[in-house]
Amino acid sequence: MAEEATIYALASAPGRAGLAVVRVSGPKAEPALIALGGDKLLSRRASVRRLSWKGQTLDQALLLWFPGPDSFTGEDVAEFHIHGGRAVRETLFAALCDLGLRPAEPGEFSRRAVENGRFDLTQAEAVADLADAETPAQLRQALRQYEGELAELYEGWRTGLLYALARAEAAIDFSDDGVEEGELAVARQATSEIIKQIQEHIDDSGRGEVLREGLRLAIVGPPNAGKSSLINALAGRDIAIVSETPGTTRDVIGVRLNLGGYPVYVSDTAGLRETGDAIEAEGVRRARAEAASSHLTLLLLDGCDASVPAVNADLVVRNKNDLPGFKKGDGISLSLKSGEGLDTLLSALTASVAARMESRDGSPALTRPRHRHALNQALQSLKHGESAREPELFAEDVRLAMRAIGRITGSVDVEEILDSVFRDFCIGK
Repeated sequence: MAEEATIYALASAPGRAGLAVVRVSGPKAEPALIALGGDKLLSRRASVRRLSWKGQTLDQALLLWFPGPDSFTGEDVAEFHIHGGRAVRETLFAALCDLGLRPAEPGEFSRRAVENGRFDLTQAEAVADLADAETPAQLRQALRQYEGELAELYEGWRTGLLYALARAEAAIDFSDDGVEEGELAVARQATSEIIKQIQEHIDDSGRGEVLREGLRLAIVGPPNAGKSSLINALAGRDIAIVSETPGTTRDVIGVRLNLGGYPVYVSDTAGLRETGDAIEAEGVRRARAEAASSHLTLLLLDGCDASVPAVNADLVVRNKNDLPGFKKGDGISLSLKSGEGLDTLLSALTASVAARMESRDGSPALTRPRHRHALNQALQSLKHGESAREPELFAEDVRLAMRAIGRITGSVDVEEILDSVFRDFCIGK
């Protein structure tokens, strides 16, 4: 069998920086360290060494040595903490290539960690989420998954199904001894409870997936209600053009915000009104489509105008409460000109976003379409098994459900899904 290739990659952010980290993994990691000047390194001890290759000094670097299998990938791993200039990186990469190492593919370090049993697929996916996390809420979710909470939930179901399968197999093997009905009843009761738990996990309005990608909040309302002013106030900078001329906003304008620690994509839309202008009419159509496809909709009204456009909204806000003609009504009143009531709106928005994204019982969230697809397959098999009268057919459906859940964590059929899991990873992870 051919020796596993030794790989290297920049593990820190690309570009100019004070420091850069180059990670190496594989059987040639230690020889590469020694060849470049990192001899006599102690395991897991940072040491300063002068790196050189072919008589040329490369850098003064901090080196770390992690012998396998107790490393991130389960292989021998070395880290070069070098100065972050491009020339330093490129000369080190050239030296590593000369030593027979090759650049890593996206996600290859994490993939090797999965293949070597360092963690499961859900934890590997969490590594990517930790790298991409922009808000505290995203970070919390990624950390929970990296620490194994999601894997523990799924493996708990798989273990429960294994118990049910054992009872069903006993019913088949010892049917002549009069144990069939009793064992089968126990197995059916076990799968019935797991069906209920999986269904509750799936019926979560996609909160984990929404948290990863960002909640979509549409701001809609009539022209001149202050929608562009509101999105500028939420963003803390000028995103949208503010004008007293009705119909200034003709298309959907969006900005990503950190709202109370949650990622939110806020879209400013064209004013909702009847119009004969073809371009403005298209803007109105897009505004309604944006509202229909968003997770939350905020209807902003001109508090001095009694008209209310027909649109379903999660929050109603009345602007211009600083003007004499302001009419009180349902919803939050504010003045975007003076800022009065903006804190109240932010609190209400944050509460609505948190309610949409957080679990009431504290259970870990389903975070990826891949998980949802596999769980739906498992649920379909288990529900089919509920109607199976023969223990052999019931057992086969339980077995199919186990395999579907096992594919989430990588307990079964790892090779067939590794490419799809790691193809979107950044280099060096």
